[in-house]
Amino acid sequence: MANRVMSFFPDSPASQTENTASNVAEYSVSEISGALKRTVEDTFSHVRVRGEISGYRGPHSSGHAYFALKDERARIEAVIWRGSMSRIKFRPEEGMEVIATGKLTTYPGSSKYQIVIEQMEPAGAGALMALLEERKQRLAREGLFDADRKQLLPFMPRTIGVVTSPTGAVIRDIIHRITDRFPLHVLVWPVRVQGETTGEEVSRAVTGFNSDYFGRDLPRPDVIIVARGGGSLEDLWGFNDESVVRAVAGSAIPVISAVGHETDWTLIDLAADMRAPTPTGAAEMAVPVRADLQAQLASQGARLAAAMTRLIDRRREVYRGLQRAMPSTDQLLALPRRRFDEAASRLSRALLASTAQKRARFDGLQRHLSPRLLNQQIRERRLQLRQLNQRLPRGLSLKAQSARNLLQQVSAKLNSELILRPSRQLAVTLQNLQRRSDQAVRHRLERYYLRSQELTRLMETLSHTSVLKRGFAIVLNDEGLPVKAAATVHAGEQLTVRFHDGDASVIATGAAAETPAIKKKNKTAAPKENKQGTLF
Repeated sequence: MANRVMSFFPDSPASQTENTASNVAEYSVSEISGALKRTVEDTFSHVRVRGEISGYRGPHSSGHAYFALKDERARIEAVIWRGSMSRIKFRPEEGMEVIATGKLTTYPGSSKYQIVIEQMEPAGAGALMALLEERKQRLAREGLFDADRKQLLPFMPRTIGVVTSPTGAVIRDIIHRITDRFPLHVLVWPVRVQGETTGEEVSRAVTGFNSDYFGRDLPRPDVIIVARGGGSLEDLWGFNDESVVRAVAGSAIPVISAVGHETDWTLIDLAADMRAPTPTGAAEMAVPVRADLQAQLASQGARLAAAMTRLIDRRREVYRGLQRAMPSTDQLLALPRRRFDEAASRLSRALLASTAQKRARFDGLQRHLSPRLLNQQIRERRLQLRQLNQRLPRGLSLKAQSARNLLQQVSAKLNSELILRPSRQLAVTLQNLQRRSDQAVRHRLERYYLRSQELTRLMETLSHTSVLKRGFAIVLNDEGLPVKAAATVHAGEQLTVRFHDGDASVIATGAAAETPAIKKKNKTAAPKENKQGTLF
């Protein structure tokens, strides 16, 4: 080893210096560290190391990861740079046995050597299964596989979103099967179904179908199919990615998992709303058979038509039975017709009786209405009005004098200037009240005067004097009572005829001879008097 190291420094000054004590070459610490670094990197530029992860605490804040690989006899430091860390298909954990691919190098600052890992994978299928089981249990504890999170598939979707490779046989099988069963709109989101970026692309596709872009510019899928053909555990490892499981579990659109064959299973199968054994089976789950639906609709339509026919027939029979049980129209209207005829016959008699009753009542009121009674009421109202007119000025004068005396008494009690000022305001107020009182009295007198004029006009209207002015006259007997019938007049009886401008004395002659003509005239004029009425 010393010879190999020396070969890297042919021109080193230390190699040309002669040492009298020894002929061994001298080197600085940096020279030795650099020579070791180049020797290790050249010799072990590409190695695969199998070991157990020790001291792993997750990525550093810078994105790099620092830990160690060990076995039962040795230990080697390891580092994964940030760029390589993003390409690791699984999450490293403490105690996991892995196979790391990279190169050896040294760290001169601490005289250590380490492996810079570029790729890393679990050591064997057993390790992958253990990692898969641990991830499954951890996600199950979070509730991502619970049955109550599952959504029902739509019975008849309008659009189906497919997440798969656009060049494989899977998409052709799905489209062919959908076309045979129920042709509809299929949206394909192309992804890689194998490799390091599978998990990221599939989760992005599921999240993308749930975004707001669909439904605005493109139809939103009613169901999503995540499909891939069969393969080994390593080939299907991308569908065990944690991001894929979370994206499928959080999808608002129902997801059908069709990854691998029937015997294959991945974590996406547990998180999906429905698992299909094959991609073709997923297409069968997503859409019904249109021919079966058409046949079912035809059968249901025929059954509905037959049921409606039977229902109409039954209703018709029921209607006919009810019709036979119901009475005829003449029977239904016989009693109302009889009641109507009786009411019509009673109506004429009732009208005659009502007319007679009204006439009798009118005659009774007529007897109570006389000019003497009206004159008496008018005289009483005039007397009351004169009394009120006589009492009103004196009452107002007494009221004003009382208010004036009260004001003088109050003003006599107010001596100070501070109290005299409000008294003047009170005097102004009293003057205003006096003025308003005078106005009120004047208005009251005007209303009484108008009322007396109205009563006077009413008296003149109801008085017989206005009738006399139209050419009529009143015949009075010797007692001053009006003569109402010619039969009561005797020949030679002295009568008084009252006109509107005075009275004239007359003697009745030939009253008995003219009586039949008067009675005949009264007979012909009687109906007219009953209809129109008389003044007295």
